[in-house]
Amino acid sequence: MIGVQELIHKLELGAWARPLKVLTALLGVLAFTVWYDFHEYRNFAAPEAMEAAQLGRNLAAGKGFVTECVRPLTIHLVEKQQGVEARLSHRPHPDLANPPVYPLLLAGLMKVLPFDYQTGENFLRYQPEVLIAILNQALFFLMVWLVFRLARRLFDGWVALVTAVVLLGCDTLWRFSVSGLSTMLLLVIWTALVWVLVRLEQGVREGQASPTRLVVWALVAGALVGLGGLTRYAFAWVLAPVLVFGALYWGPRRGALCGCVVLTFLVLMTPWLARNYTVSGTLFGVPGFALYQETPTFPGNRLERSLDPDLSQIELQDFLRKLFVNGAQIVREGLPRLGGSWVSAFFLVGLMLPFRNPALSRLRVFLLLSLLVLGVVQALGHTHLSADAPEFNSENLLVLLAPLVFLFGVGLFFLLLDQLALPVPELRWGAIGFFTLVGCGSLLFALLPPRTIPIVYPPYLPPWIRESAQFLRPNELMMSDMPWAVAWYGDRTCVWTTLDTDRAFFTINDEHKTISALYLTAMTLNGRLLTELFDDPDWRWGRFAMNILQQHSSVPNGFPLQSAWARYIPNQLLLCDWPRWRGRAR
Repeated sequence: MIGVQELIHKLELGAWARPLKVLTALLGVLAFTVWYDFHEYRNFAAPEAMEAAQLGRNLAAGKGFVTECVRPLTIHLVEKQQGVEARLSHRPHPDLANPPVYPLLLAGLMKVLPFDYQTGENFLRYQPEVLIAILNQALFFLMVWLVFRLARRLFDGWVALVTAVVLLGCDTLWRFSVSGLSTMLLLVIWTALVWVLVRLEQGVREGQASPTRLVVWALVAGALVGLGGLTRYAFAWVLAPVLVFGALYWGPRRGALCGCVVLTFLVLMTPWLARNYTVSGTLFGVPGFALYQETPTFPGNRLERSLDPDLSQIELQDFLRKLFVNGAQIVREGLPRLGGSWVSAFFLVGLMLPFRNPALSRLRVFLLLSLLVLGVVQALGHTHLSADAPEFNSENLLVLLAPLVFLFGVGLFFLLLDQLALPVPELRWGAIGFFTLVGCGSLLFALLPPRTIPIVYPPYLPPWIRESAQFLRPNELMMSDMPWAVAWYGDRTCVWTTLDTDRAFFTINDEHKTISALYLTAMTLNGRLLTELFDDPDWRWGRFAMNILQQHSSVPNGFPLQSAWARYIPNQLLLCDWPRWRGRAR
C-alpha cells in the first residue's frame, strides 16, 4: 500500500506529476470554455455558416449535395448546363456554394449527436448551433496543441507554453470558434501542413531521412493542401507558396518532391471540380465568381441575385481597382490587427532579425510567401459576405496565419528577454506574465460585463424565421432576402430575392417553380431611405415592401402573393398565396 509520503512524491516529482499537470490544464481549459460559451456565445451571424449547416443536414438525411438555399445565379448556371430537366420543379437544387469537406464533417456530427431543430417559445440559443460550436472549439484546441508541439520543436518549452496560452487567449479565434464557419478546421489543416513542411525541410537539410520518407511527407503536404482547398476553395492558392518553398529548400530532389505535392493535390481536387463542371459548367460554382463581385458592374450581392448576368461588361481595370482598394485596406487594417492581438507587432518587428536556426528562417520565408498570396486572394475575392459579417467571415484568410505569427512574435519576445540583464530572476517571470496577460487582454476585456446577448437580431430571429417557413409544405418554394436562414432554421427551399420585382421574379415563378411565399426582413426593410430605398436600382424589393406598409398591407394588383400576415408588420413582411396561417401546412 502506498504511503502518504510516497504519494506526495509521486504527485509532485514522480510518475504522476506530469499527468496531473496535464489533467489540471485540461480541466482549466474546459471550465473556461463553459464560462465563455455562457458569457460570450452568439448564434450564427455569417450566411456561409447557415448554408454549410443546412447542407450538412441534407447530407445526414441522405439527400446528397443538394441545397435549400437557392440563388438566381445558380438557377441560371444549372439550367444552362443541364437544360430544363434540372429546374427546381423537377429535382432538388445542387449545391454550388460550398466545398464538400466541412459539410461532410457537420453531417457526421449530426449523425452521431441528437440535433433538435425546434426553436421553442422561450428561444435564446439554437441547440444545433451550440453543438456545432462545441465541435469547432474541439478543433481549436487541437490546433493549439499542434502549435505547442511545433513551437517546442523549433524553440523551447517556454516559447511553446506562452504561444499556446496567447492563442487560447485570442478573442478573435474564440469568436471564430462559435461562428459556425470552417475556419477552425482550416486552422488545423494549416498547422498540420506547416508541421509537415518543417519535417520535410529538416529531413532534406540534415540528410538523415530516407528518400521514401521524404516522398511520403511530400504526398502528405499535397494532400493537406487539397483537403484545405476542399474546405475553402481560396485555400488551394497555398499550393503556390508550398511549391516555391520546395523549390528553394528541398535540395536536389526538389523536382520529384514538388511533383508529389502537385499529384496528391490534383487527385483530391479533380473529382469534386469535375462534379461542379458537370452540374454547372463551372469548376468552383458560386465562389468562382467572387472575382467579379464588388466591381462597378456587380456591386454588393447583385451578381448572385442575377438570373442571367453579363460578365463581359467587366474590364481589367475593374479587377485592378478592386485589388488596390481592398489591398490598401488589408495593409492599413488587416496586417496590424492580424489575429486580433498586438503579439503580431512582435512578428512584424522580428522580420528584421535573423535566426540562427535555419528551420526558423526558412519557415519565416514560407510565412511571408503565404501572407503575400493570401493577401492578394483575399483582396480579389472580397464580396458582400465581408459586409454581412465583418471580420468573422469565410473571406478572412489572413486569420489562418495567426498561429505562425504568434509563434514568431513570442519567439522574438523571449529572444529580447534573454538579452536583458535583469537584476533579480523574479523580474523575468514578471515580464513573461505581463506579456502573456497583455497578449490575452482582448479576451479578458470581452468577458467583462455586460453579458453578450446570444440572439443576432436584427436580422436573424430563428423562431420567426422557422414559423414563417413552416407555413409551406416541404416541396413548396419561398423567396426571401435571407434564403440561407430560411433553409437552416425553417428547413424549406428558398430562393434569394431577384434584382427586380417583375421580370426575373415571374421568370422563376412561371418557368421554374411557383413561389408560394415572399419573406422580407430587416435586411431589406432597414435600407437607407435616400441612397437605397429611393435611388438604388437593386433595392426594388425595399420600395415594394415600403409601398405595401404605407398602404396598410395592400398588395399591388397582379402580384401573385396577395395575403399578408399582420403579425410581423412593420418588422418583417410575409406574403403568401393564400392565408396559410389559418390552416398551417406541416
